[in-house]
Amino acid sequence: MTSLSERESLVFTSKLCEQAEKFEEMVESIKAVAKMGKSLSTEERNLLSVAYKNIVGDGRNAWRILSSIEEKQQANATADSPHLKLIQDFRKKIEAELTAVCSDVL
Repeated sequence: MTSLSERESLVFTSKLCEQAEKFEEMVESIKAVAKMGKSLSTEERNLLSVAYKNIVGDGRNAWRILSSIEEKQQANATADSPHLKLIQDFRKKIEAELTAVCSDVL
């Protein structure tokens, strides 16, 4: 029985993470492959793309939902509503997370 190289092990782990929909872990394992210095294969590039696409997609969806809630809250509440402040703070947190993910991939 032959053992897997570190690269093969990380690629396999990325595939497992994709199947389990654990995209943050998928990013970490495929990013480790990218940092090895050798050019990524087509399969590895696809895994990297899928991992980041899903993380950003989830964040964008959360941002859209919060923006919609914020708009409804603004229409129905006073300007100093404590709920509005919480919603805005949470939306800003999601924005910061998205910015960090996008900066990471670049």
